[in-house]
Amino acid sequence: MPSPEILAKAPCDSPPPQALAVSAQRTVADPATSRLLTVDRIFGVENEFKSESWGPAHWLQDGPGYTTLEVSENFKHVEDAKEIKDIVKYDPASGLREILVPADDLIPHGQTIPLKIENYAWTEDGQQLLIFTNARRVWREKTRGDYWLLHCSTRMLRQLGGDAAPATMMFASLSPDGTCVAYVREHNLFVQSLEDLQITQLTSDGSTTTINGTADWVNEEEFHLRNGLRWSPDSKSIAYWQFDTSGVREYPLVNLTDSLYPKVTNYAYPKVGETNSACRVGVVNAGGGATTWFTPNPDPRNHYIPRMEWSGVSPRLLFQHLNRLQNTNEFISADPNTGETQVIFTDRDDAWVEVMTDWRWIEKGARFLWLSERDGWQHLYSVSIEDQSVRLLTPGDFDVVSLVGVDEKAGCAYFIASPDNPTQRYLYRARLDGTGGADRVTPAEQQGTHSYRFSTDGLWAFHTFSRFGQPPVVELVSLPDHKLIRVLAGNAALRGKLAALTPCQNEFFKISIGQDIMVDAWCIKPPEFDPSRSYPLFIHVYGEPAGSTVVDVWGGENFLWHTMLAQQGYVVMSIDNRGTPAPLGRAWRKSVYRQIGSLASADQAAATREILRQRPYLDPARVGIWGWSGGGSMSLNAIFRYPDLYQTAMAVAFVANQRFYDTIYQERYMGLPSDNEEGFTHGSPITFAHQLQGNLLLVYGTGDDNCHYQNCEVMVNELISHHKQFSQISYPNCGHGLDEGKNTKRHLYATLTRYLTDHLPVAPTLLP
Repeated sequence: MPSPEILAKAPCDSPPPQALAVSAQRTVADPATSRLLTVDRIFGVENEFKSESWGPAHWLQDGPGYTTLEVSENFKHVEDAKEIKDIVKYDPASGLREILVPADDLIPHGQTIPLKIENYAWTEDGQQLLIFTNARRVWREKTRGDYWLLHCSTRMLRQLGGDAAPATMMFASLSPDGTCVAYVREHNLFVQSLEDLQITQLTSDGSTTTINGTADWVNEEEFHLRNGLRWSPDSKSIAYWQFDTSGVREYPLVNLTDSLYPKVTNYAYPKVGETNSACRVGVVNAGGGATTWFTPNPDPRNHYIPRMEWSGVSPRLLFQHLNRLQNTNEFISADPNTGETQVIFTDRDDAWVEVMTDWRWIEKGARFLWLSERDGWQHLYSVSIEDQSVRLLTPGDFDVVSLVGVDEKAGCAYFIASPDNPTQRYLYRARLDGTGGADRVTPAEQQGTHSYRFSTDGLWAFHTFSRFGQPPVVELVSLPDHKLIRVLAGNAALRGKLAALTPCQNEFFKISIGQDIMVDAWCIKPPEFDPSRSYPLFIHVYGEPAGSTVVDVWGGENFLWHTMLAQQGYVVMSIDNRGTPAPLGRAWRKSVYRQIGSLASADQAAATREILRQRPYLDPARVGIWGWSGGGSMSLNAIFRYPDLYQTAMAVAFVANQRFYDTIYQERYMGLPSDNEEGFTHGSPITFAHQLQGNLLLVYGTGDDNCHYQNCEVMVNELISHHKQFSQISYPNCGHGLDEGKNTKRHLYATLTRYLTDHLPVAPTLLP
């Protein structure tokens, strides 16, 4: 694979002040200047560098139009006016604009302010509008709230849910025929008629341990399974997930600050090797009655059902079924009348298989599209229902990142890939009959990372693209010519802010780690960079299979903070080791199987040593590293395992012992502790804590439901037992994102900045 070196200059054309790069104190002391970034400017209440928002937008089902939300002109005089919005329809070809639902129509009886729209959905005939409002967060996302129905012709606005308490409804979904809405409340399923608002309760066994229509914690976190109900195409039945968490050990989150006595929240959290929830899917008549359950596995606690949908071409249910080790994915067809199941396709891997997030039917349901790594690369395949024959659609030594659209009339599938540069993402097209190769659709001059949301007919798309240091642009394009129709969100204000900053040099490059292995990295250099000087090296790391850091994409607040540090005189880098989900082939991604933490940290160290060798302006006595979550674990592994290489580490929300994390994520990549005890021990940073020599800062939220505060406390105990000095800051009741509470994120990054400047100072000297 080619290894081009990409150079992307920061968007600024004015020269910086003399010696700015060498004066951290000056940067901190002079925050008012518009040319310098500060923690307050990035994370303060002004939110000065916030990206422009657009949407949520929805393509209409009955034509090429789309709707979106726009601030209402009629309520600019009220507080929070930016939250009051009209629903506006656009014709993609002409740009004709029509306010379909003015905010005035969304004022409940007896009130003066319209509903705040969190999201919305139309019936297929476009005559009724379902509105989600008063949203509350459930773990990661705002999935609990209130639902209202607007009849568009009569302008009648009615609240759904009957006498349900405020903000207790979840996942309200319109039936395909537009006559009913199904929803989840307190772990039970309900159906409400849109004509007379009569409510039918479909399940009654919902409880703290029996969860209907949504997921338990671990399936929500790792499979992003939240909305757990699906209407049948004929609107007569509803398929849904049920999780039984009885027998799953609970983990307590303790709130010590909000009341006189502690408040304890217990929730089922299966740690590695422990008992999982029992999972099954079933179908119930929309009018009520018994549920028909499917039993693809006799042991419901040792399998997963991460995806489930109705077939659009027959009254059958389809779901993906994973074994506990997640190395076999069975695509199963189920009869809702009898409960009988049939495996129609199986994907296997010696390591793990990925869940197919968006399979598509073609040829009137005779075949479906699927992504698999079966030939060493992740490719798109067409699979026959009749004989399970598999047709390769994207041959070549490259990965298909995701399937994004199908145009059967044109006989092609659209997908995201980047055969020549794994740090970027582009739209490609391949023929559904398997002939020919892959053709790039994204224009060659648009370098960077691209994503698309296709219209129902596949002729239009919302197109979002950005580059490293260049914020996203959202535009409407036509397909297949990729012609720009209009810009929907250009981020002009943010671009102007960035253009006024003192510029830093941004660079993408490759580095050898031996054995003919090259890894990708990026670098941000200080203003007026001088190779005759000596600079500290500060590395941002993640390094696990869940994400990549070396992507040519707008990096938001992290990019701004890294740029601020570069303005102060740091050389900031990030490296993607083997095992990250880069489009570099199966061998690259699966190389870390059963050795998470071990191989990745060795790759990071090898790359850092080679970077120091090739770039003599970097001071080997001033090398720091930081990361969050898996990156926090990697930062600990770095400074513990390679104390001669890293002098300072800052670890946020880390996993100290892999046995403390959840079943689905950790077992996917490591297997079970019973058959990989050495891998779990050697991959956990706590095993090497006794080797600490440098400066270490531990950061954690005591209310982290994902990586528990337990990880921080056991690490503290281990360091103390070896008489190792370190620093620690805990944020009471904050979760994994450390974004709860007033001023938390601003305080966090100010703390990180101060610790870095104190322990890895910018003190450039001329090289001898």
